Amino acid sequence: MKGKQRIIWMAAALALALLFLSCYTVNEGERGIVLRYGKIVKVAEPGLGFTIPLVERVSKITLRNQARLFKAMQAYSRDQQPAVMTVSVNYHIPASEVEAVYTRYSTLENMNERLIARQIPTQLENVFGQYTAISAVQDRARLVQDMQMALRDAVDGPVVIDSVQIENIDFSDAYEKSIEDRMKAEVAIATRRQNLETEKIQAQIAVTRAQAEAESRLVAARSEAESIRLKGSAEAEAIRLRGEALRNNPALVSLITAERWDGKLPETMLPDGGVPFINAKPTK
Repeated sequence: MKGKQRIIWMAAALALALLFLSCYTVNEGERGIVLRYGKIVKVAEPGLGFTIPLVERVSKITLRNQARLFKAMQAYSRDQQPAVMTVSVNYHIPASEVEAVYTRYSTLENMNERLIARQIPTQLENVFGQYTAISAVQDRARLVQDMQMALRDAVDGPVVIDSVQIENIDFSDAYEKSIEDRMKAEVAIATRRQNLETEKIQAQIAVTRAQAEAESRLVAARSEAESIRLKGSAEAEAIRLRGEALRNNPALVSLITAERWDGKLPETMLPDGGVPFINAKPTK
């Protein structure tokens, strides 16, 4: 009886072990390749699944975005300047291509080495060789775009190239020194040109200010001359009117003299001199 119980317990334990070994889980962002004696049976979706123990197994392939960094990549510019660059590539595997990836490359690492990594040096040399050293630095966005398009065209396989970035471009020390000197010269020229423009503007301001002051003085002089002319004309008119009055009224002088006399006789008089301002003849 005990022997039978032992066999039952062993059978139950074996069944539980086989059940445990037959379970598998595929996470979101992954796909499972179910293999039976090495042959692909199906592609498992995310969730819980079961296999035939000791007969089938599951290999998982991620669909998430992958990034690969390629350091110390060398290339020559169109003007024969050597450069060392770091290139990063972002890619992913479409869900419909999971079986093809496993069939051709078995793993993502193998696919990366055989499909992407081999193309990076060639495409970088081709694209970078179309730019001069200066244009590669000044037009980095277009360089990156051309590199991305070239890699997408060159990579023919079950992978999607999402983006390519050229993270830094290092030229030789001598060339970078020449670039630095050239930039300093250009800055000095730009500064001098700006100073000349400033001096020109200041000169124009000074000329305009001098013209305004001259015009102001001219207007003042004209105003003063006009004032003097009007004053002289008024005085001449007054003299003319006085002359006409005197000619028309001979006694006007005596009248004015008498009106202005203060009634006092001179303290000193000459012999036989008459009394000033008084007509001694009696009126008839």
